[in-house]
Amino acid sequence: MSEVEVDTIVKKNITRMNKLQKRLRHNVGSAIADYNMIEDGDRVMCCLSGGKDSYTMLDILLNLQQRAPIKFEIVVVNLDQKQPGFPEHVLPAYLDEIGVAYHILEKDTYSIVKEKIPEGKTTCSLCSRLRRGTLYGFAQHIGATKIALGHHRDDIIETLFLNMFFAGKQKAMPPKLLSDDGANIVIRPLAYCREKDIQEYSTLKSFPIIPCNLCGSQENLKRGAVKDMLQMWDKQHPGRLETIFTAMQNTSPSQGVDREQFDFVSLKRNPDVVNTGDVADADLPAFDFVDISNNGHINLDISNRIDVVATFKP
Repeated sequence: MSEVEVDTIVKKNITRMNKLQKRLRHNVGSAIADYNMIEDGDRVMCCLSGGKDSYTMLDILLNLQQRAPIKFEIVVVNLDQKQPGFPEHVLPAYLDEIGVAYHILEKDTYSIVKEKIPEGKTTCSLCSRLRRGTLYGFAQHIGATKIALGHHRDDIIETLFLNMFFAGKQKAMPPKLLSDDGANIVIRPLAYCREKDIQEYSTLKSFPIIPCNLCGSQENLKRGAVKDMLQMWDKQHPGRLETIFTAMQNTSPSQGVDREQFDFVSLKRNPDVVNTGDVADADLPAFDFVDISNNGHINLDISNRIDVVATFKP
């Protein structure tokens, strides 16, 4: 390959990377604003695992920190879970290079997980609980006001379907969460970001990715099956994932079946109200059905929507 060809590829990659960064920065900024994730004076503990998502989150937050109209601090924290072969030098070298404050915590949760979880079973649940407990405690220790995690839009949608399919719940990952004890606020700045954008951006930025030897090495996980399903939908029906995520932001408890979310039991009609039909009917197109064998004809013309024109009585 000639120098000219190499130079052309490099320029294209830089242009593409800048476009992706702009898109990711816009999405992260929108999520932060919509959910009031970061406020003036916040100390944000950015949890860095060494994967593409957390690297991208840190990169975009540092970029926004320089542009934001408010002042906030970023402190990076990595939890070394003592997985065999974990390259301990990678993250400190990267963080020293970009000049950001960080802490490396060490806790052998790997051995606990391997001891408690039978071979072949999913380790994700126990691993995440142990990791979360350690990070929550350390956040209070350093005075962090927010804990930033690298979950993105696809993670949120996958979690919704996982809970629907295997737990019988309509539950996902909220972009902003108060911990059960009320001591910590968790934020997910990548909540509006697509995984494929993050993947491409991470590749172009050449982040030093550290693979996970626990959940990352397990095959046939339920989450993997759901991810495959969503990726197939995204390929066959472009825009479907965007529609699903939009739907998650536009819930209507009164139109569902969850008795905890809406008080169906206490619903009573008001006999004093003149019946004008459902408000939603106003959006229906006008119809004027023909009389079908005199078996009943309701005129749905918009000007005379509910007049009974004919009634069939056997």
